[in-house]
Amino acid sequence: MPARKKTPVPDGASVTESPAGLLVRLRGLRPSLSPAEDRVAECVLADPRAAAGLTISELAVQAKTSETTVLRFCKRLGLPGYPQLRLALAAESAQPRSRIVADTDINEGDTVDDIIAKIAFADASAVEETAAQLDRGALTRAADAIAGAGRIDLYGIGASAIVGTDAQQKLHRIGVVAFFWNDPHSCLTSATLLHRGDVAIGISHSGTTRETIEALSKARSQGATTIALTNFPLSRLAAGADIVLTTAARENSLRSGATASRIAALTVIDCLYIAVAQRDLARVQQAITDTREAVASHHVEH
Repeated sequence: MPARKKTPVPDGASVTESPAGLLVRLRGLRPSLSPAEDRVAECVLADPRAAAGLTISELAVQAKTSETTVLRFCKRLGLPGYPQLRLALAAESAQPRSRIVADTDINEGDTVDDIIAKIAFADASAVEETAAQLDRGALTRAADAIAGAGRIDLYGIGASAIVGTDAQQKLHRIGVVAFFWNDPHSCLTSATLLHRGDVAIGISHSGTTRETIEALSKARSQGATTIALTNFPLSRLAAGADIVLTTAARENSLRSGATASRIAALTVIDCLYIAVAQRDLARVQQAITDTREAVASHHVEH
């Protein structure tokens, strides 16, 4: 598969053109935007269909900023200018899922049906949008590194620990030597003992978890190949990794650490696990059979 083209944007950052939708990329870039650019993002995300119908002057006024900032915002998204932004927003607004209520914030007046619909929409969208934007080249390189590694260490704090534990269990089940750490001191100790040929995987939805960033940085300094799994491609965690795998989950203030972010990350882990397993399928299938038989006696009879 050919490498994806990168479009330069201000302040030395860059975005990668991907099959993901514009709004997915925008949500991932929001933490790296300036306050003025973020006001433009807020207007666009609040009502993409309405934003597509605005002139550049009207959007600038609505966002309380300048036309120059709107143009800079377009460049951040890898678009050459404002007409391309309007076309992209119009195309996204025409998608069937975009007509479903996209506001997943839980409000005081919501019924139980509303709550179920909003959560189901957020969780389903997280899987679909993560799959659409997942960098195929990065996934292949990550699977190659893991398949050839002497040892794999995974780091994740808080909700990310659930994802890390799942990854470790999957890899261990097929005979890949993997360890998961969620204590800051254990993370650093582990990273210090890694060498060239080993792999370190840091998991953080925000990409700003200090302990995970420090552990991955230490592992990289020891010569290990580092992989970041995060929702934000321009985050500190991503910047310090050799390979970046991104999710596309939506979180709000009430649902910080929500299931959607974990489901998105687990989707990436599943893809990575299968890609690793595929490289030695006969051995992996035997390992699955052997380990299933080993625990069979611990299942009760029907």
